[in-house]
Amino acid sequence: MTVRTVLVTGGNRGIGRAIAEQFVADGHRVAVTSRSGEGGPEGALTVQGDVTDAASIDAAFSRVEAELGPVEVVVANAGITRDTLLLRMSEDDFTDVVDTNLTGVFRVIKRASKGMLKARFGRVVLISSVVGLYGSPGQINYAAAKAGLVGIARSLTRELGARGITANVVAPGFIETDMTAALPEATQAEYLKSIPAGRFGRVDEVAKAVRWIASDEAAYISGAVIPVDGGLGMGH
Repeated sequence: MTVRTVLVTGGNRGIGRAIAEQFVADGHRVAVTSRSGEGGPEGALTVQGDVTDAASIDAAFSRVEAELGPVEVVVANAGITRDTLLLRMSEDDFTDVVDTNLTGVFRVIKRASKGMLKARFGRVVLISSVVGLYGSPGQINYAAAKAGLVGIARSLTRELGARGITANVVAPGFIETDMTAALPEATQAEYLKSIPAGRFGRVDEVAKAVRWIASDEAAYISGAVIPVDGGLGMGH
């Protein structure tokens, strides 16, 4: 295994934290961004970074590069939700989610690609959602942004694929996090019925898929959407 410098955005909780912990456990040099600049997992460098602000992202990358070396693996995970039905969704509800979950990813990968091009090596992993291609009532903003990540990964693959850089999407389904725990029990039961595996996923199951797609073993896979959803989306 080659030790890499890995940066996970939004790595202070939930799926992002589990991904960072997995890379730390595997012996990589790991940094995470959080909006507060604290709260990251043990063994990782936590830096302040707000994906809605290009200058903040630039500063975060500069600090990681100074302390850990050029970023070779970037996991774009930071995201927000503003769920509500279409007729109640304000324009701000829509644009805030798209600015964080889609434009935020653009800012991160644009900054990351500079070092990757120089090194002629890079792994870009975008954390989408089963909702991006499966759809979900009350999540038009979130689904639009998460679907957009597939277009980013595939276009990036065509642009940078000849330079040793891969770009893939990992699309989790319903995973046991604070976000799903907050759902009413009746809603959770309803969701469970539609998951062929009959259970919610664990954050470590998402983390292991990310670890693999970022590894040397997956060097010839790019532009793929890897579902980690118990069969819910059937690879839509």
